[in-house]
Amino acid sequence: MSRGAAAGDAPGTPGTPDTPGTPAAPGEPGPGPEPARRRGRPARGSEQEGPGTRERILVSARTEFAERGYDKASVRGIARGAGVDAALVHHYFGTKEQVFTAAVESAFAPAYAVPHAFEAVGSEELGERIVDAFFQVWEDPRTRHQMLAVLRSAVNNERAAAVFRRLLAENLLYRAAAVLDVPDARLRVELVAAQLVGTALLRYVIRMEPVASEPLEELRTRLAPVVQRHLTG
Repeated sequence: MSRGAAAGDAPGTPGTPDTPGTPAAPGEPGPGPEPARRRGRPARGSEQEGPGTRERILVSARTEFAERGYDKASVRGIARGAGVDAALVHHYFGTKEQVFTAAVESAFAPAYAVPHAFEAVGSEELGERIVDAFFQVWEDPRTRHQMLAVLRSAVNNERAAAVFRRLLAENLLYRAAAVLDVPDARLRVELVAAQLVGTALLRYVIRMEPVASEPLEELRTRLAPVVQRHLTG
């Protein structure tokens, strides 16, 4: 065997371009460096990101806050439930508090129509309408899950309670007070909120008997006159 042939058979020489790390022959494109793995937010077009990503994260957040409370809930847990990276949760919402705020806002959405209902009905019907709207939200399993997440977190964590108070006041109570033509309107609507939030806490969170298992119509019959008295009495 010639020395030239032996040299051509040696690993790493130009005669063996398929060897890893060996440059390509002149005129042939090289394989190029292996792309580095990108950390943080997934690249655009990732399977994790799409039109429903934000809503999936919100759904997961409600579940996380409802089951674990604000203190024990985590961005990683929310991301895991939504099937995304934690970085994507931060991208859409920011901090855990901001995720919670978004979850509270979406949970309150059905109640935002209540102030408009004040204008649409006679003053003598307000108590019944408000109690009906309250139970409509809490008796529906879909919206009940959202409200449980909010209430449980607000009861156990001051930061979550502050978010709850702010959104309850700005988006519901103060707007409702603005359309009531009565003295002390803000105090009146806050007393209504105290009555209804207290009922929700006993019936759906603490599950204290007999309130927890009392027939819905019975509770409605008892609560409506109390709410009416707070508003117009």
